[in-house]
Amino acid sequence: MTDIRHELAGTIRRLAEAEGAVLGGDWPGPVGAGSPGGSCSSLIGLAREAGVSEPTIARATAEAVGVPYMESLAGHPASADFTDKVPIGFARHHQMIGLANGSSSGTGPLMVATGSLQELEQLHTLCRFLGRPIHPVVAPQQQIQAAINAAYQQQEGQAQTFIAQIDREDVMDEVAQLSDREDLLDVDSRAPVIKLVNLILFEAVKLRASDVHVQPYEEALVVRLRIDGVLYDSFDVPKHLQDEVISRLKVMGRMNIAEKRLAQDGRAAVQVGDRVIDLRIASLPTSFGERIVIRLLDKSSELFSLTELGMPAQTLEQYRALIGYEHGLILVTGPTGSGKTTTLYAALQQVNATERNILTLEDPIEYQLAGISQTQVSEKKGLTFAHGLRSVLRQDPDIIMVGEVRDHETAVMAIQSALTGHLVFSTLHTNDAPSAVTRLLDLGVEPYLVASSLVGVLAQRLVRRVCNECAAPYLPSGGDLAKLGLMSKGLDTSSMRNGVGCEACRQTGYAGREGIFELLPVNDEIRQKIQSHASASQISGVAIEHGMKTLRDAGIIKVLQGTTTIDEVVRVTTRTQS
Repeated sequence: MTDIRHELAGTIRRLAEAEGAVLGGDWPGPVGAGSPGGSCSSLIGLAREAGVSEPTIARATAEAVGVPYMESLAGHPASADFTDKVPIGFARHHQMIGLANGSSSGTGPLMVATGSLQELEQLHTLCRFLGRPIHPVVAPQQQIQAAINAAYQQQEGQAQTFIAQIDREDVMDEVAQLSDREDLLDVDSRAPVIKLVNLILFEAVKLRASDVHVQPYEEALVVRLRIDGVLYDSFDVPKHLQDEVISRLKVMGRMNIAEKRLAQDGRAAVQVGDRVIDLRIASLPTSFGERIVIRLLDKSSELFSLTELGMPAQTLEQYRALIGYEHGLILVTGPTGSGKTTTLYAALQQVNATERNILTLEDPIEYQLAGISQTQVSEKKGLTFAHGLRSVLRQDPDIIMVGEVRDHETAVMAIQSALTGHLVFSTLHTNDAPSAVTRLLDLGVEPYLVASSLVGVLAQRLVRRVCNECAAPYLPSGGDLAKLGLMSKGLDTSSMRNGVGCEACRQTGYAGREGIFELLPVNDEIRQKIQSHASASQISGVAIEHGMKTLRDAGIIKVLQGTTTIDEVVRVTTRTQS
């Protein structure tokens, strides 16, 4: 070890000086192999304290022990034999990952990248465990960690395979075991039902599902995933495991597993590699047992900007003008799951500036926004939207975001806030933008207050995008166009596409979603309509005269561009048409 340390110290000095780092005169050099910090680990620790980069340390380690160095593992896929046989806990602890190097027999030499000199001895253990020779290489630790996360996230289809292997006797005593934050990739040391639940959640995250439905029937327990807004049956779990699976999920959410007659809510956090996923768990008693729905919120996913939502250029320009106002009420409307919160967050990021004080009231707080104070409302503790809004107004805000206008009190407080010099964002559940006006009137707000405070309403839906991997040109029939109220004469349909279905989109023909929008800026004529108690259809007529594109119109544009399909636009906009 002294010889290795002797070589390592000199190599680190040489490489560090080449990249401009200054180690100082007391740094152990090639001659000072017996100086303080005699182990290689302490030597590497000294190098880190001196500011030597991780790639330089890894390169020096490779030179010292005489093995190849790989600056990047990109383009080097992980070995399936390694990920199948080696638990992720072992790989992470010892900082190593097997790389596919052309030997598919499972008996030839396996290339293993490691990020730590101390773990080279573990390669002998790994060699015996895998039953094949190993060729070590050294790579930066960040590269190793990223490769481990990516490799174990690539394992698919484990849940349904695992279901057939579960023995009821093995799970009864272990179903309540739980750590504060489960890592869904670390399944080898878990009890069978815990493994099953982790694997189902893992596949839900991997497939970008927004919700997991665990639904009991008379003879089976069916797990359904909501992907891109549509529910798909994913797993059939034997009925005799229903109680254990439900109990496991309730334990994760810190809910009362003994109470099966009342609805309950819970929360949990799980981890998939370096991604943290928040789970909102809700139970409901049914005739065949408790039903569980889990909402998944990926805390590590990047927030969208306004330009990434799919707004047409004209709508985007108008909406940016509205959110630039100093005061007024701006509403975003649509059903649950239509992307309202995402749009609000994008707007807040657009107006966020150091000279503005921005506060939000949310239920729940879905993502953390830098530079913005966010408050979680709690009905149980008496902190409602209305009560919270009173407190927020005492915090000298410039911009306020209220998660939802649910009642008369909240509506009046939001409008009064807008009239007293604040820019207020909020959401409503209405089918289209003009209906937001009548909804506020239905909540008991005086028409003159709505007309004075409301500056704009944005209605939206999410449509599934045609999968780019299997998209094919599509020539619509007259009947297809009639679904959207279109005539084929003079219509350019050359860009229209349909997804054929492929492995990338799970044979659905769709991959991902984007918004369609209906923006209603409130001008003087619309204010007069509001004060005269005009209906939503009358307000809509005036807005269309002034250039408003309805949700159906916005959908048609995306169909003709080849972004989505006729059936998809009909699905999400049917109830918005009068």
